[in-house]
Amino acid sequence: MARKTTLAMVQTDRRKLEPRDLPIPEIADDSALLRIEACGICGSDYEQFEGTLPVAYPLIPGHEPLGVIEKIGDRAAQRWDVNVGDRVAVETMLPCHHCRACLVGKYHLCRGRGRLRMYSYIPLSEPPGLWGAYAEYMYLAPGSIVHKVDPTLPAQLAVLFNPLGAGFRWAVEIPKTQPGDTVVVLGPGQRGLTSVLACREVGAGTIIVTGLEADAKKLALAREFGADFTIDVENEDAKTRIRELTHGQGADVVVEVSSYATAPVAAALDYVRPGGTIVLAGIKGFKPVPDFVSDKIVVKEISIRGVLGVTVGAYDRAIRLLESRRIPIEKMHTHDFALREAEKAIRTLGREIPGEESIHSCLLPALG
Repeated sequence: MARKTTLAMVQTDRRKLEPRDLPIPEIADDSALLRIEACGICGSDYEQFEGTLPVAYPLIPGHEPLGVIEKIGDRAAQRWDVNVGDRVAVETMLPCHHCRACLVGKYHLCRGRGRLRMYSYIPLSEPPGLWGAYAEYMYLAPGSIVHKVDPTLPAQLAVLFNPLGAGFRWAVEIPKTQPGDTVVVLGPGQRGLTSVLACREVGAGTIIVTGLEADAKKLALAREFGADFTIDVENEDAKTRIRELTHGQGADVVVEVSSYATAPVAAALDYVRPGGTIVLAGIKGFKPVPDFVSDKIVVKEISIRGVLGVTVGAYDRAIRLLESRRIPIEKMHTHDFALREAEKAIRTLGREIPGEESIHSCLLPALG
């Protein structure tokens, strides 16, 4: 490989991204170099851009990488069962594979190095620096987890492996959603829409999605994806409507995937049936939740689960479903951006660009 440097978009401070040419590192026997085809943009990218998440600058954002193996060490090739030229999706988490959490199968909670390690949240000061996918090339560390992906699938769709994986883990695996269950999804963003697809795939009986008046297009898409009912919480009484739709029983599962807003967390206690499950996935910037009445949890014996990230089983299900081409997931992909347009991509997702409504978007380094 002749190239010695790679273009990367580096976050230097809150709401500050700048292009830099960075050295491409040598690859050891247990690591690899990934040529980025696409990097998905999600809500946590906006939170990172805003400075809500505790990180050390400068760093390269981007934790939803899809790409082609450019160089790889022999040990890594054997361990990951991939080789040069293979297209792979890369998991966000970088587990140590040796701590107790890893050994009991909870590698996404790894603290083996004293802290959670994830692609896009490791600073440039930690060699070799290329820890994020807002770049032409990214370093794959020895502990990486990768998944082969059909090379004929368009990159813009293949990179949806991450949000669709979240739909399967958050809305199906964690709450153990069964055929016939009633599921309420709070928030029609990327993860809300993929939760609909995942729940429909496993045979949920009734799917209800809530959102704001501004989410009209996303709520319409939720219905196309299989939601039976949608509720505009600004113009309808969601509690009354859900009670009507569930014949007074409440939902078996409530999945909270809205960003920043805390009101849906408290409201979920009213939407779920006695003995039901609430999954909390939406990050709230570490704000307290007003009007959260814990006695409702007690008297209804509600199970509440927090979720962080996606794990192997859900990624596998998502990739296989994408490769099957059985679902119209392309309808939620709204924008492609060049690498140098990373700030515009993030601000578009954050509804900061007048007239633009983004559901799912990605950076495509090949656009220039």
